[in-house]
Amino acid sequence: MTAGAQRGQQEDRDPYFDNAKLLAMVLVVAGHAWQPLKDSRAVWAGYLFIYTFHMPVFIVLSGYFSRSFAFKPGQIKRLIAGIAVPYAVFETVYTLYGNAVDDRGNEISLLSPWYLTWFLIALFVWRLTAPVWRVMRWYVSLGLAVVIALIGAATELGPVLGLDRVLQFLPFFVIGLLMRPEHWELLRTKWVRIGAVPVMAAAAVTAYWANGRMTSEWAVRSKSWAELQVSWPVGAAMTLALLVCSLLLIASFLAWVPRRATWFTALGAGTLYAYLLHGLVIRTAAWEGWYEPAFWHTPAGQSVVTVLGVCLALALSSPLVRQLFRPVVEPRLDWAFHRSVRA
Repeated sequence: MTAGAQRGQQEDRDPYFDNAKLLAMVLVVAGHAWQPLKDSRAVWAGYLFIYTFHMPVFIVLSGYFSRSFAFKPGQIKRLIAGIAVPYAVFETVYTLYGNAVDDRGNEISLLSPWYLTWFLIALFVWRLTAPVWRVMRWYVSLGLAVVIALIGAATELGPVLGLDRVLQFLPFFVIGLLMRPEHWELLRTKWVRIGAVPVMAAAAVTAYWANGRMTSEWAVRSKSWAELQVSWPVGAAMTLALLVCSLLLIASFLAWVPRRATWFTALGAGTLYAYLLHGLVIRTAAWEGWYEPAFWHTPAGQSVVTVLGVCLALALSSPLVRQLFRPVVEPRLDWAFHRSVRA
């Protein structure tokens, strides 16, 4: 989803990955649009369902396209221009905008990511560690990442650098690093696609059943076990179970992503723009009370919100939006680097 991941490290773009990013971004925007409507059991279930895997999909993809990261000058340049600078810009924008529109009174702090900017700082940290995971055997890397995720969930880390999510989502990034082209081909086989249908159906039913039995905060992965008010055995079991469920849903989702170019494939290159910009619209709607009319809390209103969320994701991924906002989302910082450093 980041600029570096979207450019990829391939000679030719694979439409499959652009399709996957665009479809996952639609789920991200829809999920954020649903947030004020979670008083509905159906919306709450849908929220839990997609939150279990939509960001993990992006993280796996980000890990896969970080395999060649080795601290080369050009890679460092992309890391700064494509992740660090947009993080600083949008963390500042969201803080100032929240203060102006909702009178939140927050101070600008690049050490405490707010709302959706956590993903950029997390990706910055994960990519820096990529060479470490690659030098170890796969089972050591994956096992260590899971242990770190458990430690992150067991510890109250506070808001600094969004470390709670950095650690708890780490296994997905490592899995992406470990994947090879043949693994993607396996995901797209006939039998995996057939098996994905009952997996997705069972997950949707389970999410509906879970209403009132658990909090959706488990899927967000931003709180410790103590904050979720569970003991460590329950917390560890829930964390591991959620990891398995997320992996099954990621595989099921990716199995049904179209392999060929479609009408929306080109929009997959603009998902970073949709990610960073849609929050301004969604938060404005919440802060300004646009969700308060009773209609939006009816099935018809919820359906309209869903459609509007899909349209917003598509619109913000468009070439026009990319052209307008490229200076802040994908800034050219050639002036800041030696001429010999190429992106």
